[in-house]
Amino acid sequence: MPTQKVTTFLMFSGQAEEAMNLYTSLFDQSEIISIQRYGLNDGGTEGNVMHATFSLHGQVFMCIDSSVNHAFAFTPAISLYVTCDAEPEIERVFATLSQDGAVLMPLAAYPFSKRFAWVTDKYGVSWQLNLA
Repeated sequence: MPTQKVTTFLMFSGQAEEAMNLYTSLFDQSEIISIQRYGLNDGGTEGNVMHATFSLHGQVFMCIDSSVNHAFAFTPAISLYVTCDAEPEIERVFATLSQDGAVLMPLAAYPFSKRFAWVTDKYGVSWQLNLA
């Protein structure tokens, strides 16, 4: 797999592997590439993700389970923008990502798109979904 110059890096608080499994199940050509876990004396919760890489439709991402409690989390000020090829895809992705999350803009027609939605998933990651 070629190396990307810029890679999105996501920091979770114990849900990194669960999130990767959900995300890779949503898109074709997606996989978990590597996972390194915290061991007994590694400074994080044993078994949590120390560092991982995964791909979504060929785009590589990195993530961790932070071993430190932070006063910040994900924000909709930055989001992952997904161009969906067909109605069934955008409906499936919207339904899955919005479950136990928040709908910022419902799946609908807008002046800028025939079908668009903006959601925050249950992990706090923001997604903009657009029908091509």
